[in-house]
Amino acid sequence: MKIGIIGCGLIGEKRARATAAAGDAVSLVADVQPERAASLAKVAGAKPCADWKEVVSSRDVDAVIVATPHDALAEIALAAVEAGKHVLVEKPGARFGSELGRLAAAAKRRKAIVKVGFNHRFHPALRKAREIVDSGALGPLMFIRARYGHGGRVGYEKEWRAQPQISGGGELIDQGIHLIDLSRWFLGDFPRIDGWAPTYFWKMRVEDNAFLALRTKKGQMAWLHAGWTEWKNIFCFEIFGREGKLQIDGLGGSYGVEKLTHYRMKPEMGPPDVETWEFPQPDESWTLEFQEFVRAVAEKREPSGNLADAQAAFKIIETVYDKSK
Repeated sequence: MKIGIIGCGLIGEKRARATAAAGDAVSLVADVQPERAASLAKVAGAKPCADWKEVVSSRDVDAVIVATPHDALAEIALAAVEAGKHVLVEKPGARFGSELGRLAAAAKRRKAIVKVGFNHRFHPALRKAREIVDSGALGPLMFIRARYGHGGRVGYEKEWRAQPQISGGGELIDQGIHLIDLSRWFLGDFPRIDGWAPTYFWKMRVEDNAFLALRTKKGQMAWLHAGWTEWKNIFCFEIFGREGKLQIDGLGGSYGVEKLTHYRMKPEMGPPDVETWEFPQPDESWTLEFQEFVRAVAEKREPSGNLADAQAAFKIIETVYDKSK
């Protein structure tokens, strides 16, 4: 496919490199800062544009990647769908669930494939964990416990993520949505939603921490914490079954080497058998996610990490926000 990228910051650059690794070409790029568009255009071998509408309307573009701040995600994705393009829109896909609803309706009407950027599903440790769970090696799943967070930086309270009119929310939308999506990926939907989204440290109008207790119809739990007050970056995702446990630690980079540990329960119980896999290679999740998007377009099917997944995550997020008022 010929790709257009709107939003040429860090994530836009990662998406451009992922398309190149997958063998697809970037035709056009656009950004509100012309110098950023020009810079990415050189990297991707593309034409820079001053206006994102030029990318959306171009005949040289089959699919659009939207990697802007949250307030523009749904608007641009909707325009791309209405222009007959397929779309990979960065998470969370919108500021509010209502914006996603309009996008989903348009995608259905126009028969467009829309994928939301839940790249964590494509990290090697989590893909391996999915294989182990699907094999039945853990037995029936009981609950999930997970933590994700970082500590911000000087001036973090002045950045766009701290402005609700742009971001739609704070840490729950930023990193918490990944924990929600992964929990749904393993356990399914959560009709029972409890949580609290306070602001403890940063002087901002959005939450810097989120604590969630989610429950399935079967009574399985997801106990989640996402925070901008972690100080040392952390990612830890634990899946508990009746016959064992999986623990994913790290995502590479400042989060530490990504690894998966499988704790196998013995018939006599006691200390488990332990097997660990480490994944020190560069992060390939962006490329693997883009390849899933391309396959979904070719096969005319919903991709893994789609609009329905994003809408389900937003239902949880907005319920927690309501409870926190």
